[in-house]
Amino acid sequence: MDKIQHKFVNVGALKLHIAEIGNGPKVAVFLHGFPEIWYSWRHQMIAIAGAGFRAIAPDYRGYGLSDPPPEPEKTTFSHLLDDLLAILDALSLSKVFLVGKDFGASPAYLFSILHPERVLGVITLGVPYAPPGPSMLHKYLPEGFYMLRWKEPGRAEADFGRFDAKTVVRNVYILFSRSELPIANENQEIMDLVEPDTPLPSWFTEEDLSTYGALYEKSGFRTALQVPYRTVGDDLKLPDTVVKVPTLLIMGGKDYVFKFPGFEDLIKSEKAKEFVPNLEVTFIPEGTHFVQEQFPEQVNQLILAFLAKNT
Repeated sequence: MDKIQHKFVNVGALKLHIAEIGNGPKVAVFLHGFPEIWYSWRHQMIAIAGAGFRAIAPDYRGYGLSDPPPEPEKTTFSHLLDDLLAILDALSLSKVFLVGKDFGASPAYLFSILHPERVLGVITLGVPYAPPGPSMLHKYLPEGFYMLRWKEPGRAEADFGRFDAKTVVRNVYILFSRSELPIANENQEIMDLVEPDTPLPSWFTEEDLSTYGALYEKSGFRTALQVPYRTVGDDLKLPDTVVKVPTLLIMGGKDYVFKFPGFEDLIKSEKAKEFVPNLEVTFIPEGTHFVQEQFPEQVNQLILAFLAKNT
């Protein structure tokens, strides 16, 4: 871990934090999800650097050590895509692999559509590609579903505000490590779904939690609630809806994402290849939503095999 270096890249008026290790000519850029940060890729970054690649993991604007935007509530996925392009340009990276986890899969997929000449391949964990469009979750899931609750301005702020940042991250990690969708009752908040004495997942240490807690203590959750939860379904005006670069989807067999309406069929059938023709899907049977932290060696091997095949 002490070999991972940290620097800041100027993007407009913002300073965006990146973690970096390795100096090989081939580069993989790791895009985190929520409630994650650059640190969630620590195992993968060290592994690919040891295999001769350069690993870069930014914190999105408003996350972790990166500056918050002046108006977090106006942040969109387009800002994340523009930031990624600016980071590649600032570091003189002409073509990279993109590795995205959770909602970080979206900028990975979308950037490959907008800038295919800059992308060697895409690896995503936990979230399959579906063409952007209006969210239909409210039609299929109850109002207590966590994404619907967090989409509502002020609701999550009040819920999270009862706790320190470390406790919020702890609770979300526990919730997202389960195989069921987090759904609260009508008179219950999402944070109440986790009892205070619930243990952390065995693969997630108190030291890990403290690291996440400190980073979210700095950034808060304003931007994190805006992107992704309040921008799902935004019209990104894509020139195309097909991901044409080589793509690997890694799924934990016990990931709660399988319970999203239509997702299991999309992932396990050939439907996904309609929009990602060069797709390979692989499963880690005991894996949860945080498969890269839970089974790092297996995920590292899958990533390295994909990088080698597409280099």
